[in-house]
Amino acid sequence: MSLHYGLLGLLAGQPASGYDLTRRFEEVLGSIWPAKHPQIYGELNRLANEGLIEVDAEGPRRRKVYRITDTGLADVRRWLAEGPVDHTMRVEPLLRSLFFWLMSPDELAEHLDREVTVYREIAEVYRTYAAAKDRGDFGDSSETRSMRVTIEAAIRLYDALADWAEWAKSARLGNS
Repeated sequence: MSLHYGLLGLLAGQPASGYDLTRRFEEVLGSIWPAKHPQIYGELNRLANEGLIEVDAEGPRRRKVYRITDTGLADVRRWLAEGPVDHTMRVEPLLRSLFFWLMSPDELAEHLDREVTVYREIAEVYRTYAAAKDRGDFGDSSETRSMRVTIEAAIRLYDALADWAEWAKSARLGNS
């Protein structure tokens, strides 16, 4: 259901094609809330059928640019203000950690080293976005300020996961 509202929210900012929306999901939300091209196009069709978005323009090769309708904007605003929040976090590395005891100490140490590197690299990408936003590279719109809040959450989450993986390395959890 959140892809539904993610697309509506992105379209509330400006009209976009399915390709543009896929790219925006990848750039901004890829490591937090991934959405693949087929999922996005399927959801765009559902949103259009429900009257929440409509085709704003059609370009070469039948490329459609969608825009949010008044009904769609009311729907996303209602979701933000009244909708229940799903606090479930599906973090595969945490699921894997439940079974670290099945790994040898060397395998576990190598795995956790890779995890620390990945988390730090992702946090750094978000820090780059944050710095650009803080410099004003993207203006000072409400949309930009909201995006900055999201980016800060990503930085803190990935830093916390990196710290957790470093801690886990010292916990001697592997199968000996």
